Amino acid sequence: MVERSSVDMWFDPICPWAWLTSRWLLEVEKVRPIDIQFHVMSLSVLNEGRDLPESYRKNMDNAWAPVRICIAAEQAYGPQVLRDLYTALGNRIHPGKQQRGPELYRAALAEAGLDTDLAAAGDSTEYDAALRASHDAGMKPVGLDVGTPVIHAPGPDGEGKIAFFGPVITPAPKGEAAGKLWDGVLLVASTPGFYEIKRTRDAKPVFD
Repeated sequence: MVERSSVDMWFDPICPWAWLTSRWLLEVEKVRPIDIQFHVMSLSVLNEGRDLPESYRKNMDNAWAPVRICIAAEQAYGPQVLRDLYTALGNRIHPGKQQRGPELYRAALAEAGLDTDLAAAGDSTEYDAALRASHDAGMKPVGLDVGTPVIHAPGPDGEGKIAFFGPVITPAPKGEAAGKLWDGVLLVASTPGFYEIKRTRDAKPVFD
């Protein structure tokens, strides 16, 4: 029997590219011996103090609530609840294109079987220290010039960790196609001295 390994992904619920990567990872989990653990990072934290266009700054100001709610849920119930809560939030925010706000957050918490009163955490700074700690744990190994998604995976020898940003892909591959992409991503990410493959992003996120 092949031993399964743990793979960690850091997400911000508002990021459509992280959402697609997370759906891909859940497909990989079906065809490769890995178990996905979800963690919270924050684009609002990442962009603090940066000179941003006004429209993006407003988006970052409104992005604190969902990550605070995720951290509050994690503290109340344990990290395992983030998988279902992220799915409930992401389905509403991305393919559902629902407006972010208390109604969405309470509905997502209810779907995940969590106390809907946790939606109040979105307007509180009570969980910000824990949010920053989770953010830093994900981002420090890859640096602060990237966003989300960030993945930490076992090294090629099964020991140690490799950390990387991405992959950024649309739509999310399914079945064995998802597994093959995982194999390739691990191959390049575990190559010493390898840093980047990139091309112009000419397609919008496709949610299917």
